[in-house]
Amino acid sequence: MLSRWGIRVGAMRRAGVFACVMLLVAGGVWGLRAASASPVTTGVGAWTATADGPQRYTAVHVDWDVPIRMSDGIVLKANIYRPMDAAGHIVSDPLPTIVNLTPYTKLVTNLIDSAMAIPKLQPLALELARSIDLTGTPISGFGDLVHAINGGAISIFGVDRNLIRSGYTMVVADVRGTGFSQGDWQTLCAREQLDTREVIDWAAGQPWSDGKVGMSGMSYSGINQLQAAENAPAPLKAIFPVEPGSDLVRDVVAPGGGLGTTFMPLWLSLVNVLKLVPDVRSMLTGTFDWKWLADRVADPLTMFDALLAALTVPTVDAVPPTLATLLRSDSPFREGVTGHPERITVPAFVYDGWHDIFANSAANIYNAIPLPAGDKQLLMGDTYHMSPGSGTGMPGGPPRLDVLQRAWFDHWLKGVDNGITSYGPVTMRQQGGGWVTSTRFPEPGIEYRRVYLSAAPSGTASGTIHDGSLTPTVPGRDRLTIAPGLTNICSRDAAQGSMGITAVLDVCAKDNRVAETNGLTFTSPPVTTSTVISGPISIHLNTVQDALDGYWDVTVDDVAPDGTSTVLTTGQLTASLRAVDQSKSLRSPNGDYTQPYNDLTLATLRPAIPGQPTPLDIAIIPTDAVLQPAHRLRIDIFAGNFPKSLALRPLLNNTQLAPQHLDLDPTSPSFVNLPTTTPIP
Repeated sequence: MLSRWGIRVGAMRRAGVFACVMLLVAGGVWGLRAASASPVTTGVGAWTATADGPQRYTAVHVDWDVPIRMSDGIVLKANIYRPMDAAGHIVSDPLPTIVNLTPYTKLVTNLIDSAMAIPKLQPLALELARSIDLTGTPISGFGDLVHAINGGAISIFGVDRNLIRSGYTMVVADVRGTGFSQGDWQTLCAREQLDTREVIDWAAGQPWSDGKVGMSGMSYSGINQLQAAENAPAPLKAIFPVEPGSDLVRDVVAPGGGLGTTFMPLWLSLVNVLKLVPDVRSMLTGTFDWKWLADRVADPLTMFDALLAALTVPTVDAVPPTLATLLRSDSPFREGVTGHPERITVPAFVYDGWHDIFANSAANIYNAIPLPAGDKQLLMGDTYHMSPGSGTGMPGGPPRLDVLQRAWFDHWLKGVDNGITSYGPVTMRQQGGGWVTSTRFPEPGIEYRRVYLSAAPSGTASGTIHDGSLTPTVPGRDRLTIAPGLTNICSRDAAQGSMGITAVLDVCAKDNRVAETNGLTFTSPPVTTSTVISGPISIHLNTVQDALDGYWDVTVDDVAPDGTSTVLTTGQLTASLRAVDQSKSLRSPNGDYTQPYNDLTLATLRPAIPGQPTPLDIAIIPTDAVLQPAHRLRIDIFAGNFPKSLALRPLLNNTQLAPQHLDLDPTSPSFVNLPTTTPIP
């Protein structure tokens, strides 16, 4: 049985606060704690009262840049946050410990923590966020981003002082080669994973620890939680990863075999710049770490050589080792960034969003973890990477992320019987609807059905390259042609690739009609009943290339009666990387793929034969959505997906940016394998 919640819409519009709010969210959108709820003793509300109410201790003490020596001699630097009592004494009782390992330098954590300590900043920010209602304006997406301020994620990205004052110690450490830590940045690979386990063991062995450790953090600091839980040290008892990924090549490095040309350069630049910021305090005290400086001089721009090669090397034969390591399944980098959630043995509460950069991994992580429902939880928002928690902490929605994390750690690290394992286990902001809870993902009652692509006009998309139809029966023969273009600059894909930065413009992020002017559209008749789409989606295309390669981008859209075309989910594939690993792919009972696993390796590269059919099976990011009565389903097809992603330069040369063709052949039809509650008409 599904339980459904409504969504609260703010009642006030204060356009004059935009500038203030933008300052608060610049560089990332994090949630601030909401005002205390009315005291309650039972139910979900009790978790908020516990998180926001009076805490056991009154203050927090920080030990700055504590050295932690790794087994190979490299020293990591960590800040240790411990509670203090009313007399100003550091609490000496052994307490559970929360570990967060970050590549973004503890300086960022300190800045956030300092800002949170400014009197009245939290209630002011909360009031500003609550007062903004941009519904019906061309920038309602900006309001969606701002509403993340209510979601509690800032405490997870930084320091949750209420959590510490309730009786926890927190360790925030710079990962190897970043921040003030020594060494070369290993980017989630084997040595860094070992560091994580060694930090956990070190923390558990300190006199201020009771030996029980949890892990917290967002994005990169969520990924390393999953990695630790795959080979968990004995002290690790629970994790709460926010916006983690588990298949980073498919998520962000090279989705569909195309370089993530928006996210990757921005992200690498951020980490590489921040890791060069020196410890000024140590300079003033005469304790500067010269080993740190030598390591930074030796490795100032980690992975930029591979990035430049991906953008400049003209042929596959000329691919250097730095780039080849990204495209070899057995390389240390590829092995490091490919997760194995099926090995996780630690209770895990996973948060992500349908349009997050790691959305491809989220539901797969939950489904793969071999723990009973309740010991694993999944919370999915309708959010981007910069808006975690947006919609939580609002009347009718789930509790804030920091509230859920507190309840999670209280149960697993302190043994509090607070009912958190009975929550969910799958809680989702259903696109086109409200919040839903489910016993599993995909939702119960889902059946996979073929829906065919037809050239017959639907009469709903006259401004596109071709206005086609979706039909439950095999259509006739036709050939449709598209060419690479730039309209995807104004699209939800562009917003996803930019972590949500461009989502402020509704004309792009909430309406795909601008992008569709250079695409093929296939639209169904209106549905007559509410139709849920839940699960991974696969599309089979019978393509023909004019060159040795092509790049195909597909979106699945909800078309409203007024014509607004809202992207629900997306997928892409480089034609030459179409090889499918059958052992890792999933199929529905009808035998069609639900999740084809394209290898995306140079070893399986298969150039197309110009003029000959090139069948493609493209994995679409899993989603949960509902088509309301009178809405239509639409499939969009594009010859490229810039700026979110772009074929690697050697493969881009092979495409010659030539036109690409979709052959609609009744003997080899193109179709989408769609998981729905009722058939699409």
